[in-house]
Amino acid sequence: MTKKPIRVLQVIGVMNRGGAETMIMNLYRHIDREKVQFDFVENAGEKAAYDEEIRQLGGRIFRCPRFRGINLADYKKWWQRFFDEHAREYRIVHGHIGSTASFYLQEAKKHGLVAVAHSHNTNGPLSVSSLLYRALSQTTRSIADYFFGCSIQAGIDRYGAEIVRNGDRFLILNNAVDTAQFAYDTAARTQSRAALNYRETDFVIGHAGRFMEQKNHAYLLDIFLEISRLAPDARLLLVGDGPLREKTRQKAETLGIVDKVTFTGVRADVAELMQAMDVLLFPSKNEGLPVTLVEAQTSGLPCVISDRIPGDSILCDDLVTVCSLEESPAFWARKVLETKNTERRDHSREVNAAGFDINETAKWLEAFYLEKAEQ
Repeated sequence: MTKKPIRVLQVIGVMNRGGAETMIMNLYRHIDREKVQFDFVENAGEKAAYDEEIRQLGGRIFRCPRFRGINLADYKKWWQRFFDEHAREYRIVHGHIGSTASFYLQEAKKHGLVAVAHSHNTNGPLSVSSLLYRALSQTTRSIADYFFGCSIQAGIDRYGAEIVRNGDRFLILNNAVDTAQFAYDTAARTQSRAALNYRETDFVIGHAGRFMEQKNHAYLLDIFLEISRLAPDARLLLVGDGPLREKTRQKAETLGIVDKVTFTGVRADVAELMQAMDVLLFPSKNEGLPVTLVEAQTSGLPCVISDRIPGDSILCDDLVTVCSLEESPAFWARKVLETKNTERRDHSREVNAAGFDINETAKWLEAFYLEKAEQ
């Protein structure tokens, strides 16, 4: 009789093409699904970009109400009912939503399940929403059995230094990628640039990420304005979507550079789009360990990033330039232009050696799940 795979419940906001979601899907595609299967609880009502693929891979999708504070009682009741009905189907719950992890992981523990909390980000600038998030997620420290982080700093900011440094319950799960998919390829670059109507002489500055405050698109446009003044052949390629997309487009129009900016929206072919770029510009206000940066380095793409991004993200020293967000857009522009004559080559071996190959990471996670499921 064939043994059924263990099922692990992944709790996430909505499975669109964001950093954490892409990381989860990378793992899901490469894990041995005859041994470990994923199901998902999405905290949103709308259909998501990865939903169809999840079902094709054998996963199920449940939807709980989005937590809005005022619906706390209903939110808790939903989880109580869910685990009353489904707890016997799982051994492990892997929580990616920090703000409400104390609610759903506590309920999971009541039903005898192993609770894993996962931090995908570092603390951002202080604000009412960030302080509320920290307050809500604080109690997770006394509930979860294991704590994952994409970086040391992401772990410290979420769980505290004591848990990260003084125990064996905190584990780094690298935001690994399919390095073969992102390896630099000259023919793919030519094809991708032609599809985007870029000339060979165009200097393409790229960015991939959700249009939200954290990603700092407003400052990115200020930098590109300075670049375009110094390099008339400069073009800006913005990949992704989000609540600030239209505001970003309006600012590009106000600055008089909108004709040099391409908004692609959400794309499944990020690997091909990175081939078309000449440099990745990433002035984020805070990050955990961005998958985009791992992908870019794999493809040999020079990267100019902010000093708010953890040093763990730098896998190829020769590719990454770090700039302070306190510096002027003109300063950033000069640093970007210094990369203009970089000879592009494949860096996938270096990324593999740094521990960011998806095949090895998936094997590690599979072993972790199987071991903890037996406890």
